[in-house]
Amino acid sequence: MASAKNYFIVTASYWGFTLTDGALRMLVLLHFFQLGYTPFTLAFLFLLYEAAGIAANLGGGWLATRFGIPRMLAVGQALQIAGLIMLSALDPGWGAAASVAWVVAAQGIAGVAKDVTKTASKSAIKAASAEGSGQLFRWVAWFTGSKNAMKGVGFFVGGLLLELVGFRPALWLMAALLAVIFAAGLLLLPREFGKAKFSKSVKELFGKSRGVNLLAAARIFMFGARDVWFVVGLPVFLYANGWRFLEVGAFLAAWTIAYGAIQAVAPAAVTRSADGLSREIPAARLWAGLLTAVPVVLAAVMQMSGLTRPDIVLVVGLALFGLPFAVNSSLHSYLILAYAGSEKAAEDVGFYYAANATGRLLGIVLSGLLYQFAGITGCLAGSAVMLAICWSITFILPTRAEPSAVRHKAA
Repeated sequence: MASAKNYFIVTASYWGFTLTDGALRMLVLLHFFQLGYTPFTLAFLFLLYEAAGIAANLGGGWLATRFGIPRMLAVGQALQIAGLIMLSALDPGWGAAASVAWVVAAQGIAGVAKDVTKTASKSAIKAASAEGSGQLFRWVAWFTGSKNAMKGVGFFVGGLLLELVGFRPALWLMAALLAVIFAAGLLLLPREFGKAKFSKSVKELFGKSRGVNLLAAARIFMFGARDVWFVVGLPVFLYANGWRFLEVGAFLAAWTIAYGAIQAVAPAAVTRSADGLSREIPAARLWAGLLTAVPVVLAAVMQMSGLTRPDIVLVVGLALFGLPFAVNSSLHSYLILAYAGSEKAAEDVGFYYAANATGRLLGIVLSGLLYQFAGITGCLAGSAVMLAICWSITFILPTRAEPSAVRHKAA
């Protein structure tokens, strides 16, 4: 079946891209922490990566609708190769300011690459799915879960490559892998795949349904709540407590792989409804409430006196965090496609993932700031506040999708 073939080609292509993206994050974080950069400076290195992703998601959704998904996948992969090569050209003899500026610029290119590729890939699921909401949920869950598992492998590969071959050779190896994926995608995917009706104005591009807007708002706070401890706080805390680079990378890899595996089987944990929303929305509320409780309890435990191994307490607590977070993430990834209009799904997905990038940007800034001034407990408290906001938004999500014919009648 052509639709299934296209789905699996896009999924495999995104696996390879995500592997390099996870490895790149770990390489940059650990390499520059080893060079003596402060937690806030480490967070700053990722700011343009996430900020660029906001624009890339918005533009990527429109471009995928206008020019087709295969072309946008190729653009994203080519940009990632360029970012890796640029980063490998960093000269150790440069001053701190020049080095930071160069890394931030290279990370900005990588941020555009990641979100253009992700928006095109997620939109491909909507374009390929032809058997209703049941198939759509299963395909979204498998794609999202397997992608995140591969990102976890990337974290491990990044730490491993840093120890075995060093910073620059690792970047060259990843660029070579992406070049192979780039060529395969161009050869195997039909050129017209994903092309559809597209918005003719900025007003039309941002004219989203209430469901899409509210879900995007919830996504901002959910992913901000993860990255406020995940990006800077946790790796730096573990390294400061005696963990080696490889051990830090291995834990982040294991967490992300397990999180991805749970996402892939999330449909089994959620009772399905015929309309695709009436049972799924209450499930999103339940799992968001459970998720909010985890950092609250963990922050309180980390404040207790007499903890001999706070690093072990933290990793166990964050392992528990992964279960409700994975189910929530999978539900949200399904719901955006359920709310998205069939005519302009790529644009709706791009808008939603622009919100996702906004949340990560917020989380990264707070991760560096909170860790520098309040330690890992401050990061956990920030996570709890953002999750409480996310949870409250789920109570006003609509349980019926706005008909696409009404939404796009002015198109």
